[in-house]
Amino acid sequence: MIPPTGDTAMTAPSSRRTAARLGAAVLAVVVALLVPASPAWAHNSLKSATPARDATVPLAPTEVTLEFMQRLDPTFTTIVLTDAARRKLATGAPVVTGAKSTVQVTDTLPNGTYTVAYRVVSADGHPVQGSYPFTVADPASSAAPVADAGTSAATPSAVAAVPTDGGPGAGVLVAGAALAALVVVAAGLLWRRAARR
Repeated sequence: MIPPTGDTAMTAPSSRRTAARLGAAVLAVVVALLVPASPAWAHNSLKSATPARDATVPLAPTEVTLEFMQRLDPTFTTIVLTDAARRKLATGAPVVTGAKSTVQVTDTLPNGTYTVAYRVVSADGHPVQGSYPFTVADPASSAAPVADAGTSAATPSAVAAVPTDGGPGAGVLVAGAALAALVVVAAGLLWRRAARR
């Protein structure tokens, strides 16, 4: 039996090493895709609010405070307060501290339902918007509540509509899946080549 030449003997282990490396790369990509997205990839969202969503408060609030999951960009933070007739109420400019934003309510709110609408931009540049209602029910108030002008309180026009998208997380997953498929195909071809030799 003729022993393998130096070139043949070197090629088989080299091909196996390459296939093993590609297999490790495939495993790393699969693990990265299965692990949930890190907080840096997650979009910002409202964590808490005062007054709270759908709350009925016995005293008219003098300020509205919104706290988000991530730090806000003060330049692009908008909070709008409207009454049941969808009229915009006077408030101070939003004051941003980290993930919190507060506006002072300059008018006394009579009993009734109000809507807080917000549009903020996270530190990562992703815009987030939303709205929620709350109700003032002060038993000592003699002011008549504002009549509702519609069946539902829409987000005020002062808060511009923001198109929703898949976000950076979706793009990363698609690119990762494509890369994993390419690596699997390349690893299979190299493994088959190594097995034939």
